[in-house]
Amino acid sequence: MAKANKEANLIKVTLIKSTIGRIASHRACVAGLGLRRMHHTVEVLDTPANRGMINAVHYLLKVEA
Repeated sequence: MAKANKEANLIKVTLIKSTIGRIASHRACVAGLGLRRMHHTVEVLDTPANRGMINAVHYLLKVEA
């Protein structure tokens, strides 16, 4: 039961635009989410900190629930 609950709290995030030429804080947000390269997808926990990073760089990402 706990495993199903943990899976429900994950967000799938994909980097769809490059970080080249972006401001340093936005590059740091992308790295903080664990994204390393274009079209790289990671699953992160749905926490306020991760939501804030996603909101800061939403124009670079594709986000799925």
